[in-house]
Amino acid sequence: MNPRSLGASASLLLITAGTLAEEKPNYSVDATHSRVEINVYKEGVFKAFGHDHVIAAKEVSGRVQFDAEKIEQSTVSLKIPTKSITVIDPGESEKDRHDVQATMEGEKVLDVAKFPEITFVSSGVSAVKKMPGGWELTLSGKLSLHGVGKPVSFPLRVHADAKELRGEGEVAILQTDYGITPVKVGGGSVKVKDRLKITFNIVAAKNH
Repeated sequence: MNPRSLGASASLLLITAGTLAEEKPNYSVDATHSRVEINVYKEGVFKAFGHDHVIAAKEVSGRVQFDAEKIEQSTVSLKIPTKSITVIDPGESEKDRHDVQATMEGEKVLDVAKFPEITFVSSGVSAVKKMPGGWELTLSGKLSLHGVGKPVSFPLRVHADAKELRGEGEVAILQTDYGITPVKVGGGSVKVKDRLKITFNIVAAKNH
């Protein structure tokens, strides 16, 4: 190999090594160990005769780019198939759960036939604070639901070790912001509140 070729090869190796060193560790979401729950609350004159709902996303996928030295540059993308969103409602009859599930999947709420996915793509990380075993921070991004994308921001607790990354938090959204009219029955004497609370514990395994 002539000196010019040798020099070019050495330069390429140095550039490649530098690029690899700058890459943030990549993680894939572990659907088996991740949890996403949606709390739906009732209101109205006869709300005591209705009941609140607990709903879980059975499938969640996504990727995380995370660097403990440059947390502000971290990124997250998540995807939930709307078909995987399931009514849990402990203590209720199977018939009641089936009825609520059918309403939730139908055109008046999620409309799963038309909108098969819910996605979240981060746009920024801020207010990072180190704490024992991890960090507290604020994660911002776009939540796309029912064909509508809206910016959201929420506090997040992050824990990381050599093999996995874990993010825990909650966020509140309004159904009407996403073009969904809260369900009501009995002429509105019992209805679902516009505000939903989403709690989550996302676990992501480090790729090798």
